[in-house]
Amino acid sequence: MPKLGMEPIRRAALVKATIDVIGAQGSLDVTVSQIAKKAGMSSALAHHYFGGKDQIFLAAMQQILRDFGAEVRTALRAARTPRARAEALISASFAPSCFDPATVSAWMTLYAQATTQPEMHRLLRLYQRRLQSNLTHALRPLSPRPEADAETLGALIDGLYLRAALARDRNAETALATALSVLDRLTGGQK
Repeated sequence: MPKLGMEPIRRAALVKATIDVIGAQGSLDVTVSQIAKKAGMSSALAHHYFGGKDQIFLAAMQQILRDFGAEVRTALRAARTPRARAEALISASFAPSCFDPATVSAWMTLYAQATTQPEMHRLLRLYQRRLQSNLTHALRPLSPRPEADAETLGALIDGLYLRAALARDRNAETALATALSVLDRLTGGQK
């Protein structure tokens, strides 16, 4: 059996530390040294594995998106109808894991960094296109305008998430209820 080696373990530790440190700081205004210290290694080793802070943050957001994708796939496996698929996609977007303070800080940082960093912009667009595609697929049997309705729901999900994440009480339930209500209006309540 091949040995796993230390590199994947150290990379994973640096990714987790990045999410934790950004969560504690509330922004990307952290140093590689702070991240490395949290991960229990030297900043030279962190630079060796990732190159710099932006690359470490990019890897951290990729991990957050992989975790989110796994949550979405789990919800979709239980969905038996197009309506249930749409509801599963919307519900996953407001799952408790999305409102973990460190995850919220990472998302806010991604939105801010996407305005100036091409790799961050690419990652954000990838997330948005994947959401759009999944919603369009779910809405095809329910709506005469599935692409337009998917675009509306995607924008609404992003906006409601930002509002709920930035609210002091982080009211995900209200955001979810609002998004599901709009789904009802767009599909005429079709199940």
